[in-house]
Amino acid sequence: MRVFANALSTLGREALRIVLPSWCVACRRELPLLGDGIGRAGSVCSDCWSAMPKITAPKCRSCAMPWSGDNSGDLCFQCMVDPLPVAWTEAWGRYAGSLERVLHALKFERHDFLDDQLAALLDEAMRDREFDVIVPVPMHWLRQRRRGYNQSELLARALSRRAGIPVSLLLAKRRGGTPQSTLARAARAQNVRDVFHASPAAKGKRILIVDDICTTGETLRACARALLREEASRVCAVAIAKAT
Repeated sequence: MRVFANALSTLGREALRIVLPSWCVACRRELPLLGDGIGRAGSVCSDCWSAMPKITAPKCRSCAMPWSGDNSGDLCFQCMVDPLPVAWTEAWGRYAGSLERVLHALKFERHDFLDDQLAALLDEAMRDREFDVIVPVPMHWLRQRRRGYNQSELLARALSRRAGIPVSLLLAKRRGGTPQSTLARAARAQNVRDVFHASPAAKGKRILIVDDICTTGETLRACARALLREEASRVCAVAIAKAT
């Protein structure tokens, strides 16, 4: 009977593998079944997760760019001239390799269930926790309706559950515009100028802005400026990845 039961179990697992296959979003290899033979082990294989390029070098305090300075409290050369209006910006890893592919899956392939795993990286990257609220970078309502969700808000809410800091949607995006990822560096600042509107409820609050990717930092700059116009007392920012 035991041999027969084992055979049935093996057939069941193989049937599940055929009917409900699942692949790692980073390397596209088939994911293993869980120990009980039911369900899959996440959506990122352990090899790709462990290979994600974490930033271990010192980073610019203003824009999180890895650089050759002595410590992470210094400013990079660009931010010496034009720093972001934040106390600090942090990023967990480089926007490359398996981390880039995982974030692409979150953003464009409806893998919204990756939010908690990625929020653990945000939690690890935070320099301090002296905040009243977490504020996600907003999307224009039309783009959000097409996508089905705002990935920055998903990450902010998952981070909130971990850090015990409430989420508040204090920012809104007035117009859609061209996606920042499609623009050259010089055009990004103009593209987000006066795009974000902050609620008066930001007044006096210590705010952590959350985004998925920081490239030039112009989106974070525009968000921080809007919050500071409404007299936020402190603004910092954290992202999963820094594009370098």
